[in-house]
Amino acid sequence: MEVMAARFGLLPALFLAFCLLFSSAALASSVEYCKKGADYAVKVSGVDISPDPIARGKPATFTISAYTVNAITEGKLVINVKYFGLNVYEETHDLCKETSCPVSTGAFKISHKQTLPIFTPPGSYTLRMTMMGEDGKQLTCITFDFYIGFFSSVADI
Repeated sequence: MEVMAARFGLLPALFLAFCLLFSSAALASSVEYCKKGADYAVKVSGVDISPDPIARGKPATFTISAYTVNAITEGKLVINVKYFGLNVYEETHDLCKETSCPVSTGAFKISHKQTLPIFTPPGSYTLRMTMMGEDGKQLTCITFDFYIGFFSSVADI
């Protein structure tokens, strides 16, 4: 009897731990620099994806928190998306359309809104964002994973 009580007492605890681990992993997006140990002029502290997971056919917002020691007057963002390691999408944006320019020294945010087509395959994707300065010099380069849900709200269309 004691063994069964210990097992049944352990199962709910393990289930709760699994749920907490899974939910925090789903909400947090781990950001990595493209080159380990590189001294980028713009440091990135995190990315917020809303909603997470992304719903196909619905707007999604990527907000990147960053810090710079030098003012940035202009630049561009090159975004590359991979699905199962294959390049599936690439676009270039004017930095000043994604944040207020000039970017003063200190903390700033880059926010990009995108609506993915309803036929976008569900699963895990990797996004690589390279920020280039006015002189074409690379200011930062990051990668992070995001997830597109299996279910889309076809009924809402």
